[in-house]
Amino acid sequence: MSILQTLNLTKQFDRQLAVNGVNLTIEAGEIYGLIGPNGAGKTTLIRMLTAVDEPTAGEILIHGQRFRPGDRDPELKRQLGYVPDDYPLYDELTVWDYLDYFARLYLLTGAPRRQRLEEVLSMVELTEKRDSLIATLSRGMRQRLSLARSIIHRPALLFLDEPVSGLDPVARVMVRNIIKRLQQDGTTVLVSSHILSDLEEVCSSIGIMELGRLVESSRLQEVYSRLAKQQVLIGVVDGLERLRQVLAEHPLVQGTELVLATGLLRVDFGGDAQAAADLLRSLVTAGLPVCEFHQTKENLEEIFFKMGYQRTS
Repeated sequence: MSILQTLNLTKQFDRQLAVNGVNLTIEAGEIYGLIGPNGAGKTTLIRMLTAVDEPTAGEILIHGQRFRPGDRDPELKRQLGYVPDDYPLYDELTVWDYLDYFARLYLLTGAPRRQRLEEVLSMVELTEKRDSLIATLSRGMRQRLSLARSIIHRPALLFLDEPVSGLDPVARVMVRNIIKRLQQDGTTVLVSSHILSDLEEVCSSIGIMELGRLVESSRLQEVYSRLAKQQVLIGVVDGLERLRQVLAEHPLVQGTELVLATGLLRVDFGGDAQAAADLLRSLVTAGLPVCEFHQTKENLEEIFFKMGYQRTS
């Protein structure tokens, strides 16, 4: 069942067509990753989906109901949560007072309000900072606080625009874990990010935007099966050049590349698991001292750049 659908959604600023006829469907319970280069229209699309900006044309449906900026249906708006890339925080407030302020805006009262604040603080791992001034928080803590603010009212659909931008690896892992927890609790998430390895960790579906158009929208596994090349990583104790020569004569080897960081040879391979096993047997039979051999596929970043090259070449 779709929780969000857009029909020919379009946004034009003067002569610039920022979003061009986007038809998007997101199923309930998904984590949907939105990727694309700067200027592709990702943020503009999210701002329309959250009623920050009004579309020039097209429609947005949430649970099948038409949704537009200025919509007076508060229950429809309460289904949404939004963390923009640059949402300001109130540095003079404590973490607790900041969240309490927004909880009151959502008309949470009494004991249920205090309980919900404690729940979201625990979820984003800021319980120990509840009495700290926001001005003293690290960037990662501030980002998690923004997440906490956006989920106080238990939205059904959460939009995250570059939630890990500028964060260190530890903080990024924490944000990913929060997103997974939200999905487990029943929240549908649309997340935009340039860090594609993070999206691979959490997303069930992916959308690729370019020049305002949604050029790909599919389940992530379907994207892999359709677009990702099969690869084999091979390491030898010595004899790298001989390995290259043997592979060059193999009918299923489509190309090789040395991975400098690991010293392994990455092989584009056109065969299945059995063919890979046969390849390994032939290398050993040829006397090559193979010390590492495993199959893999192109990752999301490699697929993204390959698609971009194909469209512009």
